[in-house]
Amino acid sequence: MNKLFIASCCTLFLATAPALAANIYRCVDETGNLTFTRQGCPTNQTAQIQTAQNLTPSSGKAIPLANPRERRKTSKGEPSKQLTVVGEQEDGCGNRVTGSARRNAIISQQVLPGMKRSDIDSAFGTPDAVTNRNGQMQYRYVNDKGRTRTINFDEYGCVRGKR
Repeated sequence: MNKLFIASCCTLFLATAPALAANIYRCVDETGNLTFTRQGCPTNQTAQIQTAQNLTPSSGKAIPLANPRERRKTSKGEPSKQLTVVGEQEDGCGNRVTGSARRNAIISQQVLPGMKRSDIDSAFGTPDAVTNRNGQMQYRYVNDKGRTRTINFDEYGCVRGKR
């Protein structure tokens, strides 16, 4: 009998708890101050019951938090805004070889003046011989047929061009 009483009290408590949690009282006093409470309003204030809706995620249509601003239309007489590059990163070799030309030279194993040592290492691998004279470096590659390729670098580590 005792277990039946406890089970019925728990059922009654759990059934009424969500209904009580959804009601909020809107209280307005004589001066117009507004108060929201769950305990009820004092006797000298007017009371209205408000239902609180706390929507669960993806329970329906999305509610926007703010209205998007309208975009300003440009007139035909107004100049269009263009991107202006003020400065660019210096690669140490005077930016003589651009990205696509550098990439194509590495893939086709060509040597262009202005390439860096790291570009030559990517294209040909580790050199067979390295010599350093007066701050200028020279890479030497020997292929399987005995042909030798020599690449000269200046003091900044850039491939020297033909003079």
